Amino acid sequence: MLPTLAAIPIFTLLVIFQTSIVSYVPLLYGYADIVLLVIIAWALQENVKTAWQWSILGGLMVGWVSAMHIAIPIVSYLGITALALIIRQRIWQLPILAMFVVTLIGTLFSHALSALMLSIGGTALPWQDTLQLITLPSLFLNILLAAPVYAIIRDFANWMHPEEIQI
Repeated sequence: MLPTLAAIPIFTLLVIFQTSIVSYVPLLYGYADIVLLVIIAWALQENVKTAWQWSILGGLMVGWVSAMHIAIPIVSYLGITALALIIRQRIWQLPILAMFVVTLIGTLFSHALSALMLSIGGTALPWQDTLQLITLPSLFLNILLAAPVYAIIRDFANWMHPEEIQI
């Protein structure tokens, strides 16, 4: 219960940070998705049981401040959380490698879902320009920030879920 409640102020601060600072430091037209990185890092922690709750809460908060339909970040983050949990079960010995893999796939999935919904809504998006100017720069920034975010979230998860000492 405590990790889920802790997610509320954490995501509130992350969404404020993302919309007020990170969005003003673009690379071409792409920017880092800090909320996505935190959700991935949290889901990859071995002792965490609240990955789904964090994913839904992060998606709700990003959807609330985003111009996209609220379902897009929620569905995107839930799909990425599912991938992270599957990979956590398979690649449990190298969690930082899993962080990079899920960040790569998750960023591509999130951007593809957003572009698809915009195209369905009638917005003309040249796929090549979208990929080159938005998705690849965002992917680069997310990969660049993946390791530091993972380290911070790992420490936070260890603080929230301390290991029991065996006597």
